[in-house]
Amino acid sequence: MSTATILDREEYIEQAYLYRTVRERIADNQPAQDVFLRVGEELLSSTRLPFAVQFVASELKHTGLVANGFAKLPHYFTAFQAFVVRQAENEKSRLPMPTAFLILEREAAYRAEKPTKAGLFVYQFETIARNRLGYLDGLEALALDPFYDTNWRGYFDHLRKQVGEIDFCDLVYLRSDLYVIEERRRNPTFEPPLPPIFGEKEGKIAKASRTRDPLYLFAALQRQLGYPEVPRYRVRDDATTKLELIQTKLRELELRIKLAESELRGSVDLSQFGKPELLKDDDE
Repeated sequence: MSTATILDREEYIEQAYLYRTVRERIADNQPAQDVFLRVGEELLSSTRLPFAVQFVASELKHTGLVANGFAKLPHYFTAFQAFVVRQAENEKSRLPMPTAFLILEREAAYRAEKPTKAGLFVYQFETIARNRLGYLDGLEALALDPFYDTNWRGYFDHLRKQVGEIDFCDLVYLRSDLYVIEERRRNPTFEPPLPPIFGEKEGKIAKASRTRDPLYLFAALQRQLGYPEVPRYRVRDDATTKLELIQTKLRELELRIKLAESELRGSVDLSQFGKPELLKDDDE
């Protein structure tokens, strides 16, 4: 159960609903712990998601972190999903939790339709770039996704070494079918050193976007090829926003203080952190 797998379409549909519901309720200042405890009852019981949510809720109750629950279910949640949530929970990150769940919601909705490897990669890579989540850890998370094959994982390894030094548009164009076509016009016997992983259309758009900001390339791919759009976080600096942030922090501190007091009294009920059915052995 520890090996990552590609899920059925209905799982991704329910995931998109989960992320949308969590995002909306967190935005309404509902505690994440209460949200995950309740939302599991709304999910389709024929999927595995309710059991996964049950485990995430237990882990959240124990550690106060949603990402820990995601990371401990690598056979269900991808490493990229856990990575995005972990970055949102990092106090130094500029990524708000509602935006993180909107990112995951759009990704799950895209996976539920007819995703392409190029489309999913561009969406995930723009998410990392736009929100400054860290290329090394982000690309490592992408490499663990079973949706990508060996050629793509090799591309991620190459990208980790070249990003920031070579124009991203070139990194797309040089691994596209268009590059091979144009080279064979000059030399019919040309064979690329690495197999192309982007299509001719992606190569054409990348070539036309050379020397420009990569964000223009992402936007063009979204317009021309229907790739999902990465949410853009706009900073709110009004008094209401600051008050909401303070209230959220106070609730988190209150929960941690209650847990610490329970531990000092020796009255922590560890049974509440028991395994959900998803993780139980057959003989339990």
